[in-house]
Amino acid sequence: MIKNMTRILGRSGIEVSALGMGCWAVGGPWTFNGMPAGWSGVDDAESLRAIQRAFELGATFFDTAANYGAGHSERLLAQAFKGKRSQVVISTKFGYQVNEETKNVIHFDATEEESNVAARLNESLEASLRRLETDYIDVYLVHVWGLTTERALAAREILESMVKAGKIRTYGWSTDRTDAIQAFATSPNCGVIQQQLSVLDGNNELLALCEKLNLGSMNRGPLGMGLLTGKFAPDTTFAKDDVRAHAQWHPAFKDGKPTQNWLNKLASIREVLTSGGRTLTQGALAWIWARSPLTVPIPGFKTVAQVEENCKAMVFGPLTSSQMNEVDQILGRN
Repeated sequence: MIKNMTRILGRSGIEVSALGMGCWAVGGPWTFNGMPAGWSGVDDAESLRAIQRAFELGATFFDTAANYGAGHSERLLAQAFKGKRSQVVISTKFGYQVNEETKNVIHFDATEEESNVAARLNESLEASLRRLETDYIDVYLVHVWGLTTERALAAREILESMVKAGKIRTYGWSTDRTDAIQAFATSPNCGVIQQQLSVLDGNNELLALCEKLNLGSMNRGPLGMGLLTGKFAPDTTFAKDDVRAHAQWHPAFKDGKPTQNWLNKLASIREVLTSGGRTLTQGALAWIWARSPLTVPIPGFKTVAQVEENCKAMVFGPLTSSQMNEVDQILGRN
């Protein structure tokens, strides 16, 4: 173990390592509505070594989804933690129709009757429980970013009953819509949200709401889908089955290449982030921890080396308040 650095997932009271492991990339190739949504090819043996190495280094929090690899990521976690389930906290997500055989994920029919919500949600939960080889899920998240609030509230009632039945410990929503979370998080067992947050982007209003309501803030994209590691150049390209080749929705990428705007911003704060012997990766994670006591970054990984670099960020801990102010000054945010 590198360092016993932990955080509490808001009002859920669940204690986790301050660094979570995002398990999207290790799911391997899959498609979402026919478009590549994975991070290109993976080596399952290396993925398992990486997951287990993260655990050895103090990471106890692992975030996955039914979508990732169309169930494959969940199955890898089950394999990695046989006999150790009680020692880790697992977060997974639901909200789509997953075909494990074709590795394709699609939307459910938007016109489906509300009465089918319970059936769909229960089917999704049982499928994830089977793949994870467990009888409970610690954190269960709505995965549909743009789901209507009305449908989310219908799902929330079912999620509350799942908590009471002991199938899940807490739940939340992976979305960056402040108004949606304001409505959704009024129930007693909604303890977390998942939001996009990094040193270069994020919804500050949503994070402020988390602090007001004491919601754990799980942070996807803390390394800007890899750009904040400093390993990309303006002409960097990605394989056709890598989601970053198609990620027009992320400000770090356009037309399958890193954006010059983000590369310039990263260069401007490099010295601050790498202070004290940190790598850029470790500095970007340190910024997340300093941003709020409720934040838990969940960087992705594909190799043991990436896990070791990520986990070593816990040795250094958060940036100081003066370093945070310096970053803001350089980026013109104060």
